[in-house]
Amino acid sequence: MKKTGARLARRPRPERPGLAMALVLTGQLMLILDATVVNVALPRISADLGFDRANLSWVLNAYALAFGGLLVLGGRLGDAFGRRRAFRLGLTVFTLASILGGLALTPEMLVGARVLQGVGAALAAPSTLALLTTSAPDEPSRLRALALFGAVSSGGLSLGLLLGGALTDLGSWRWTLFINAPIGLVVIALVGRYVGETARQPGRFDVVGALTATGGAVAIVWSLIGAPAHGWVSVRTMSGLAVGALLLAALAVTERRVSHPLVAPVLVRDRRRVGALAAMALIVGGNLSMFYLVVQFVQRVLGFGPMASGLAFLPLSLAVFAMSRISPRLVGRFGPTRLLMAGGLGAAVSYLWLSQVDATTTYLTGVFGPMLLIGISMGLCFMPITAIALGGVEPEHAGSASGLLQTTQQLGSAVGVATIVSVYAGHSIPGQFVPGLGAAFDASATFAALTFLVAAAMHVSARRQAALAPA
Repeated sequence: MKKTGARLARRPRPERPGLAMALVLTGQLMLILDATVVNVALPRISADLGFDRANLSWVLNAYALAFGGLLVLGGRLGDAFGRRRAFRLGLTVFTLASILGGLALTPEMLVGARVLQGVGAALAAPSTLALLTTSAPDEPSRLRALALFGAVSSGGLSLGLLLGGALTDLGSWRWTLFINAPIGLVVIALVGRYVGETARQPGRFDVVGALTATGGAVAIVWSLIGAPAHGWVSVRTMSGLAVGALLLAALAVTERRVSHPLVAPVLVRDRRRVGALAAMALIVGGNLSMFYLVVQFVQRVLGFGPMASGLAFLPLSLAVFAMSRISPRLVGRFGPTRLLMAGGLGAAVSYLWLSQVDATTTYLTGVFGPMLLIGISMGLCFMPITAIALGGVEPEHAGSASGLLQTTQQLGSAVGVATIVSVYAGHSIPGQFVPGLGAAFDASATFAALTFLVAAAMHVSARRQAALAPA
């Protein structure tokens, strides 16, 4: 084991770092796309496979549940057995599950395939950040890689709607899953040649930590997914949240006592890192209103088809990717917390702008502008959050830190969707779609405003520490 680790440590970076980073980012994009690529295809899936209305949501929720619940475990496996190996294994499971889902003949077969996709994504995703940083030859390249990772993680959701709409309109909903096969096979084949492996971290595997972390995350995500349908104070929701909280409390106790913890306590002792994790959960939680409500607005009120609905999100995607080109320079000039404050404030303004839509609103007058502003704001947020969350992390904890960051992203998504749907339902009028939208977007603005406040607190704390440093 030690020989292997030493041998791998001598070759931390590949000979062609640009190609290595492109391969890793392509794999990450596949995983992010699948969170939304089937959204606009849900009506076709329901008609083809015979889903009832109550169970159709599990086409989305099954992936989110497995992905969010297993991320911390996937990160530790990457640390223990090599991140390139975990990345390839996860992509292999994900690609095979995509083919299985495209061939599905029953609702159960499709939902099962989506669970397997989530398992593969949870194995692969935590290793992407570690592989990107080890592939970067210098600090500027590392910052660019983090910016591109943020662009992929935020812009990929809207690109999923665009791709899903095009494939559904031009072919079949099955191609929203089959499209992963050729891309995944190419990435799997080339990763072993062009992406360097990372040193394995020896030590006993924390079985108790794995069980409590996975069980706690799954229980919380499962409870939040069902909260809008079953009620926030229902037995199902409250008992699920209580079980999740107890398991996470058991995890906290366990991790202080084992020699090789699943989640190293040092990762959550840094206040800046904790603030970055909170900011990730909040900004993503608010952003989910775009994908849950706006896609329905453009289809049900504006009459857009699947492809047009995907194209409606193009301003957001283009803005995110444009910001990824300049955000490293902005971080260098203004610092990450200032950028995060600007992004949170911009997102809050855009959601308040969207809250003004009504039955007479057109795409250009009420959707295009907020969509563009949200894209710019997300582009300002993701790279600083990632840089702060991973800053100062020891190499042996890189996979766990990445898994922790992406777990908070998934938990934020679940909390955001549950909150926004509940607020919308509480203000809606049966038979009408528009009433309730204003209150729901106001809830999203609250999430974004809290992101601004968290960033402001981090900024004040950093200035205070800098002022005390000479003393």
